Amino acid sequence: MESPARRAFLTGRRAAQTPWEAFLGRLRRAVEGKVFDFSTPSGSARLVPARMSDVYHARSLCAEHGVVLALDGVPHASRLDAGPVLWVEPGTAMARFERMGEGDPRWFVQPGCLLGDLEQAGLPQFLDLPPHLTVAAWLADREWCDWDAGRTADSGLVHALVLLGDGTQANLGAFGTANQKPLDNIRVQQMIPRLFELSTGEDAARAGAQPCWGARYRLDALRPAGDAGVNLAHLLLGHGGDLGWVEWVVIDERAPQARQRPYEQRYFRRAPTPGATALDRAAKDLFDPARLFPDPGQQS
Repeated sequence: MESPARRAFLTGRRAAQTPWEAFLGRLRRAVEGKVFDFSTPSGSARLVPARMSDVYHARSLCAEHGVVLALDGVPHASRLDAGPVLWVEPGTAMARFERMGEGDPRWFVQPGCLLGDLEQAGLPQFLDLPPHLTVAAWLADREWCDWDAGRTADSGLVHALVLLGDGTQANLGAFGTANQKPLDNIRVQQMIPRLFELSTGEDAARAGAQPCWGARYRLDALRPAGDAGVNLAHLLLGHGGDLGWVEWVVIDERAPQARQRPYEQRYFRRAPTPGATALDRAAKDLFDPARLFPDPGQQS
């Protein structure tokens, strides 16, 4: 039986593009970075952006074509083979990091920066973490970002700029009396109060009753322990790539050295607390109601 491609060649007609081929064609024309097609039945490819605008284009096209936008390089990442997916790898073009100012303990860091480079530059908290891990993958990983309930300030994360699924940019940082920058758009202004409501509910109380936070998304960041202030950026700790694309972060070098829990106590070995699934679903709905990003991006 003659194939459609051969028949099209012989007759001079182009074979009709599949939706995935149409998506890839538009993506390649829109971005400056590299696109690799994995040629899977459901559609899977990797984008290594040359600049942040490539991610903006990818987000828009993924939303239009019904393609999941997933962060590449996250440990324990789900295969996501049920439908089309674009894996985005923050490479060397997004690996800039620098001290915020002379003598300032805070560092501006892009998502493709490697933890080993940060440790060598003077951030000792990353000493025992995998040096090949990108900052984006570290921030998304639930095992490496598994601080005790209410202790998210130990991460050293100060601020984050996040691209949400609808194209909104969210500036997330200190909130309340320590806030230096107001919530800068209506989308975020509406989202944050509802996240605070979730953090005060019964499901959140159960998730925070034990030393280990018992849910997927860190709503305990809104109810910090001790005298630590609320920092909205901490909502992204261990987010699995599910909530948004992190454009850049600010990290404090004075954070304590990160340590992983004993094997039997690690996140993927623990059972979620009652109500955790509903709590996580509600948080995901607020950040990414259209499900542009994975749901979830790491295995449970």
